[in-house]
Amino acid sequence: MSTTATLARIELNLQSRAVQRDLRDPTQMHRTLMRLIPNHLGDNPRHSTGLLYRLDETEHASTLLAQAAVPAVLLDPARLPDGYGRPHIKSLAPMFTALRKGLPVRYRITVSPTKCERHPTPGDRGRGKITPLTGPAADEWWTRRATDAGLQLTTVLPTPQRPVSRHGKETGTVRHCLIRYDGTATITDPTALTNALLAGIGRGKPYGAGLLSLAPAHTP
Repeated sequence: MSTTATLARIELNLQSRAVQRDLRDPTQMHRTLMRLIPNHLGDNPRHSTGLLYRLDETEHASTLLAQAAVPAVLLDPARLPDGYGRPHIKSLAPMFTALRKGLPVRYRITVSPTKCERHPTPGDRGRGKITPLTGPAADEWWTRRATDAGLQLTTVLPTPQRPVSRHGKETGTVRHCLIRYDGTATITDPTALTNALLAGIGRGKPYGAGLLSLAPAHTP
C-alpha cells in the first residue's frame, strides 16, 4: 500500500456559520471535508482517497484533522467555505519512514467500538445487530484492534465524546458512540501499522472515527 498521505490540520473558526452547521451535523461535515480532495475519483471518492477525519476539542478551541492518501498538492483547503478556519498542510511521508519495530510512540484516536450480535430469523440475510460498546468492553475492543494494527499498548486513557447519528432510508437511524483514546504504545508490526494509519480503524469513518495519530514518545 502506498504511503503517500497528507494531513490537513484546520483550526476552526467557531464564529463561522458553516462550522457551526457542520459541528451540529456530522453528515454535512463529511460533505464539507470531501471538498478537500480532487473531483472525478469515481463512485466512492472517500474510499479511493482513504479520507479520515477527527475533531479534537478543548475548552477554548476546536481543531479538525483531515487525512487523505494523496500528495500534499492535491489536498486543497481553498475549496473549504470562506472563513472556515486556518489550515496547516503537511506530508505524512516522514512519519511512515520513521516507523520501526520497538519504537515507543504516543497515540490518539477516536473510535466507534461495536459488536455484532447475530440472531438468525426467517428471512435474515446474515445481518446482525450492531451494538455500541462502552466502559471496559470498549477498552478491550480498542486493545484488540490496536494489537491487530501493530501496537502494543502501555497506557490507555478513554474520553467519551459526543455521539453522532446518521439517517438512512434502508438502515434507519444509526448511532455512533464515540470514544477518544490517548496513551502510549510500542510498535510491534510496522506494516500492519502503516495499513491501519492509511485505512483507519473500526466503524464510523465518515463521521469522525478511525483516524489514528502518532507522535514520538518521550523516553527517560
